[in-house]
Amino acid sequence: MFKRNYLEAEKKNGSRVASFVNKIFRCLKSNRTRIFLSIALLAILSVCISFVVIKGSYTEGFIEDDKAAVQNEAVLISAEFTEYESLDDARDGGMYENLNNYSSLNSIRIRIIDRNHKVIVDTYMIDNGKVMINSKTINMVDNPRTISDYNKKTGSIEAASPIYNSNQELIGMVMVNLDDSKVTKLIFDADESISAMFITIITLIIVIAIIVAYLIEKPYDKMLKVVEDISQGYTDKRLDEKGTTELKDFAAHFNEIMDKANKLDESRGEFVSNVSHELKTPITSIKVLADSLNTQENVPVELYREFMQDIVNEIDRENKIIEDLLTMVKMDKSSSSLSVTSVNMNELLEMVLKRLKPLAQKKNIEILFESFRPVVAEVDEVKMTQVISNLVENAIKYNNVDGWVHVSLNADHQYFFVRIEDSGIGIPKDSQNKVFERFYRVDKARSRETGGTGLGLSIVRGIILMHHGSIKLYSEEGQGTTFTFRIPLNYVPEKEI
Repeated sequence: MFKRNYLEAEKKNGSRVASFVNKIFRCLKSNRTRIFLSIALLAILSVCISFVVIKGSYTEGFIEDDKAAVQNEAVLISAEFTEYESLDDARDGGMYENLNNYSSLNSIRIRIIDRNHKVIVDTYMIDNGKVMINSKTINMVDNPRTISDYNKKTGSIEAASPIYNSNQELIGMVMVNLDDSKVTKLIFDADESISAMFITIITLIIVIAIIVAYLIEKPYDKMLKVVEDISQGYTDKRLDEKGTTELKDFAAHFNEIMDKANKLDESRGEFVSNVSHELKTPITSIKVLADSLNTQENVPVELYREFMQDIVNEIDRENKIIEDLLTMVKMDKSSSSLSVTSVNMNELLEMVLKRLKPLAQKKNIEILFESFRPVVAEVDEVKMTQVISNLVENAIKYNNVDGWVHVSLNADHQYFFVRIEDSGIGIPKDSQNKVFERFYRVDKARSRETGGTGLGLSIVRGIILMHHGSIKLYSEEGQGTTFTFRIPLNYVPEKEI
């Protein structure tokens, strides 16, 4: 029992840890986190670079100021010796004691060096009596002038100036050093000030980055909430088309997709309703006919034959509807169901028209075929035969007695064109935009008489679109109808378009 409880507790703890880890990864992958990190890192990097530049510039400026100050001290001290004829006279005059006092008061080191490079006075009592030979002492003898420099290794600032006596003769040089600890302290204080400013700016940047990331992500959160609602079934909701140009475009296209999806759902519902009605009608007729025969006694053989013929007609009608429905289902899958080959369109049209001639002769309708040039195209021969058969058959069925049907074939360098014109009853203007819809019929009563299912033109349009073509309708009620369609001579698969 204890072991089972322990295992269950371990399992819960493990799932909590996994959930926590998933939340962290989800947070890191979120757009808001990426925006925040991008802004923060870019700003911090810019501030760091600026900090280094400012610190270097500030330190350099500070050193230059101190170099000038130390150099000025060296010049002033050397000027004090112009009252004496020699360094010994200056010592006897109390000059060295004054230098010691001045050094302690101003935290600077003063050394007096004669022409023989010997240190006469060192206020720090380190180099007294030593010989100092370096570039400064050598150059001072050969080329007397005031100089100053900064030693990065030791952090000291040093200035040297020539000493002249009362007769303007070079008798030595004075070297002044600023206390290293003073320089280090000043630089440290500067670093502290800049660091404090740096921390303040970084904190401000992080706060601003959080606010900016929130403001940028806020519209996306609203969109996500709407999308989540739609996924839960509230398909009537739409995104607000406001914000940045990209958000407006996204919202507009998303809303358009949802409108089309809703329209498609409505059309599917209507399609199912129409299919149910169309399939039910022949079955109802068959049932009525069968019931009529079953309820009558001593029915003559002629009446039986008549009723059975009506039943056969209704079965044929039902079979025609099912065949058309299966054709539409196959077309709805993908254009990959096409079996494309090179087809002689002139021969194909002549074959279809020859097959439909007996149907035209029943109404004494003349079929004329005009070909402007030989045409060979890459099409699905079976489906293209279905297109031409449907259009020409409709032109015959909905034509007047002693009418005509004119079929023409033409082509250019890219497309071939088929025109099917008749002298029939025409199509009303208010129906011309609907004739390609599934189960739509202009005159339902006449369509039933001619055996129409309301799917023929929808199938025609679907096949033409599968071939990347287009179809147009021109009609005047009572003056006939013209269908024209064009299809590329060379078929290009969908992926290559």
